[in-house]
Amino acid sequence: MSGFEAGQTVVRRDVHRSGRVWSEQALRVVADTGEALVTACAPGAQVRWPALYARARAEGDRSVRVEAFEAMASGRWELAGAVWQETDLLLWKPPTAWFSVNAFYVPDGAGRRLRNWYVNFERPARRTDAGFDTFDLTVDLVVTPDLTRWEWKDEDEYAHVRRLGIVSDAEHRAVDAARGEVLAMLTELSGVFAQAERWAAWRWDPAWPTPRLAQAAEGVAPESG
Repeated sequence: MSGFEAGQTVVRRDVHRSGRVWSEQALRVVADTGEALVTACAPGAQVRWPALYARARAEGDRSVRVEAFEAMASGRWELAGAVWQETDLLLWKPPTAWFSVNAFYVPDGAGRRLRNWYVNFERPARRTDAGFDTFDLTVDLVVTPDLTRWEWKDEDEYAHVRRLGIVSDAEHRAVDAARGEVLAMLTELSGVFAQAERWAAWRWDPAWPTPRLAQAAEGVAPESG
């Protein structure tokens, strides 16, 4: 499968082990190299989330997130359309890594500034004709813009999805190894963090249209080459 062109719209899908699509997000390609697929998102970009998850985000009710995880464990949920809000997002996804590194940018006067780095632990990417598939494994690492401090996020939810069997023992071991890899990258300023200043200065290209999803999710991810 050939690489993606800069400026091209691609779709990140989180696909449950049952084959059902958990979420979709329209992104714009920044760069596609052997090292990583770098994509971006901006306010107004189309997404689809499980209805319970969308409700939890809208209401700020973490108890509804627990309901969403239980629906995930059962393999039954309905997707709801939404739009990305507030932040610009830059997403750096190495092809075989059990994580992605994300940078979030927020309004600052007439421009934007880097709010924080956010490491999302997830399955390695599986390329599709339209983008890539992965699956969010719940636990995250939030890092300050200057890379000097970090803290783990959603450890309680990670323990819960482990109990529900959403994250298998093999995936748990992979996440543990990935945690060590990411902490080493931060300590050594290697990987994407070796280019932190360049990525911190990145801004959404105003000439790019807001990313849109091509069609509604069918619920089950089709096979692709």
